[in-house]
Amino acid sequence: MSFCSWEAKRLINLAVPVFLAQVTLILMTVVDTIMAGQVSPTDLAALSIATGVWNPAMLALQGILLALTGIVAQFAGANNRTGISHYFQQGLYLAIILSLIGVSIAYLANNIILQLDTSEAIAALAEQYIHFVKWGILGFLIFTVYRNITEGMGMTKPAFYISLIGLAVNIPTNYIFIHGKLGIQAYGGAGCGIATAIVFTAMAIAQVVYCHFSKKINAKALLRDFAAPQIKTIWNITKVGIPISLATFFEVTLFACIPLFIAHLGAVAVSGHQIAASVTTLLFMMPLSLSIAISIRIGNLYGQHHFKQLKVAVSTSYIIAIFIAVLLAAITFFGREVISKLYSDDLQVIALATSIMVLACIYQLPDALQVAANGILRGLKYTAPIGYITFVSYWLIGFALGFVLARTDIIVPQMGPHGFWVGIIVGLTSAAVMLMYTVNRRFKHDPLISDK
Repeated sequence: MSFCSWEAKRLINLAVPVFLAQVTLILMTVVDTIMAGQVSPTDLAALSIATGVWNPAMLALQGILLALTGIVAQFAGANNRTGISHYFQQGLYLAIILSLIGVSIAYLANNIILQLDTSEAIAALAEQYIHFVKWGILGFLIFTVYRNITEGMGMTKPAFYISLIGLAVNIPTNYIFIHGKLGIQAYGGAGCGIATAIVFTAMAIAQVVYCHFSKKINAKALLRDFAAPQIKTIWNITKVGIPISLATFFEVTLFACIPLFIAHLGAVAVSGHQIAASVTTLLFMMPLSLSIAISIRIGNLYGQHHFKQLKVAVSTSYIIAIFIAVLLAAITFFGREVISKLYSDDLQVIALATSIMVLACIYQLPDALQVAANGILRGLKYTAPIGYITFVSYWLIGFALGFVLARTDIIVPQMGPHGFWVGIIVGLTSAAVMLMYTVNRRFKHDPLISDK
């Protein structure tokens, strides 16, 4: 594989702001967790259940709109602002449609919560949280459309600055609605739902204002002569976005379901797994940010028809992904005990979490490579294989093997939580192999690229 330092610098410049934005968004959930936990264990449990039901649905809806990044990147590479304008406008229509679906899902989520084996107090707070947070889904998806247009045009810094605004709004609004300040009723943990809805709305407004005043984006010009809904274009976005959405959903639900299948092992097993999952989720923001940067860069080069440079960008992307994997593995391995002690002072929990994090070191390489390949395919707008590859890898291979290792004696004596993490390693490795093979196959069969 060839390595180009200039391409590496370009990818890193795109990826760093995305990484900072993603971390800032995660900090919002940390703030919610800490502030709800300070009220009572009941409020914290309700928040955990509500977000566990709502977040996968919200992220799945967002995943459909992520198709816009690669689409716009190709138009930006070709300097085709007419194409950007058309997909921008149709993306806004799609955001409205998805928002209506999101509100409908919120009502179904209440039914799911009622089926859970939990106390009436926890269920009531969880239902109330979802009732409040659903009103922020339109703002969240509008923000997503504007962010994807901005990033597709090669500008990744604005999302970071706007996420800082979101964090700044999140803390005081949480305090007001959780504890009942300024004459407002105290909602406890459910107040985080109101705060989150306000945060998403504030971020949407900030993103819209920025894009309309930015000379490079010039959203006012892009939205001039606003066209009627075009079903064909909306379907094109949806068709490219659904595999991305499914991949996100499969991954989120994979980690969300594991605690349910080890709950019978007790609090130590669940806590140890949760610590390792929390740490690896935060570290995953680095390769995920690289993946977004790759999709932008590949889309730009494809739109410019710079196919020789595109091949160099692909190999450089893989090399950077390998470097990030080694870095994250080192952080996880050498920092596992210190990190675990930040979460718990129980020696059994710490011991389990640190042993799981050793396994997490192993999957850093395939994980980084599979998200890099994912970014390449998104940049090429060839996303169809992503959905079924992630389903097969994460669930039919990873989760199934994990279940056998964790809960049965078919292959080895029951491994408990470690069994699921071994399954994750095998699943992510399978995903990396299949996605990288798909990239290679796409290059051979694309007449524009293969001739270069």
